[in-house]
Amino acid sequence: MRQLLVQVSRGCGQKVLDIAKACGGANLAQLEATGSEGPIDVVIVDIPNQKVEGLLEELESLPGLHITLTPQGVMALKPPASEAAQQVKDVEHRSPIEVFLSGLQSVGSWKGFLGYAAAAGFVVWIGLFTNTSYLLVAAMLIAPFAGPAMNVAIATARGDRHLLQRSLLRYFAALAVTIVVAGALSLILGQEVTTSLMNQTSTVSAVAVLLPLVAGAAGALNLVQSERSSLVSGASVGMLVAASLAPPAGLVGMASAMGRWDMAMNGVFVLLLQLVGINLSASLLFRTYGLSAQGARYNRGKRWVSLSASAATVVALAGLLTWQFSTSPDLQRSSRSQRAAAEIQKVMNGSGLGELVEANVRFTATDIKGQNTLLGSVYVQRPIGATLSSEEIRSRVTRAIQTRLQQQGNVTPLIDVSVLDPPPRQ
Repeated sequence: MRQLLVQVSRGCGQKVLDIAKACGGANLAQLEATGSEGPIDVVIVDIPNQKVEGLLEELESLPGLHITLTPQGVMALKPPASEAAQQVKDVEHRSPIEVFLSGLQSVGSWKGFLGYAAAAGFVVWIGLFTNTSYLLVAAMLIAPFAGPAMNVAIATARGDRHLLQRSLLRYFAALAVTIVVAGALSLILGQEVTTSLMNQTSTVSAVAVLLPLVAGAAGALNLVQSERSSLVSGASVGMLVAASLAPPAGLVGMASAMGRWDMAMNGVFVLLLQLVGINLSASLLFRTYGLSAQGARYNRGKRWVSLSASAATVVALAGLLTWQFSTSPDLQRSSRSQRAAAEIQKVMNGSGLGELVEANVRFTATDIKGQNTLLGSVYVQRPIGATLSSEEIRSRVTRAIQTRLQQQGNVTPLIDVSVLDPPPRQ
């Protein structure tokens, strides 16, 4: 439940009590007081979350109306005492007006916002440069990308063009600061070689779209859930939203400074995919929980803006997925590596040349013009009693694997096969 302090002109307090009672209010109390403009009635109202917007709409016509909304949940206990447990366990999600106003509150100072974006750029650069993965986690925690991303979704659900424009500006401004900081550090220190963590960050999976969809839904759910009904902290959800934003942003800056435009484009793809994926799932969930173009104390939403923003999001997501699946393997390297390992297993199962011990397959970070280098290290156990030599087995297995992988399309497989002999039986 939420608690409201309602101030109205003297003599209107009873009307507030009647409206609050009709809306399911509890623990109602009326006080006479003196405000800055003269005598007033003050009414204390505890009301279910979902009735807040309806109550505000009903109160709009009263003279001298001032409302203070307490953003934390309250426990409204009333007789009989034996029903206290039942009264407090019914926890509802936040009202649409509260979700919207909390989003507006997060559009705060630019200095602090950009300061966090710059700090994230420093931390993510150190992590990528030194191959320190836990620093990438730290960068995710301080990167301020979750707020603007969620506000874009709120603006889409509400049809608020002003909030949409401002949120997009903040989103891309934060990304730009992080990218510039990471790129500047690479230029200053004269970085010329990509690190293994940079290569991993630039590797995109065919199912990369699932992360922003889940992150957007989780972020929206965290915003609409009452604080006492949520088992997940806002910081954790914010980290999930930023999980695929901070590392690619740093990668774009570092790769651009080094002239590795292939890596930079992969990072740009991920950043755009995150924005549209988060916006799609989060805005749909916000609409499900009641955010609409019009509401109490909110009249600047336009239905056509909401529909246009939603349509643009769907079109953008479709365009990004078309780009991803039409440029194989550039934007599917993680999935293609796993598929290659599975193909190697099939080759060995049908060859009769030995047993597969292990296969490590990955795309290299080296930019060799005109080819997508797929590097593989394959360990094969030589069958006991085999008549073929280890060198002959190695040659045949290498040719079979390379032929199979070339049939998958647009890769240059470089395969190193090691044939191992088991110890003699005792």
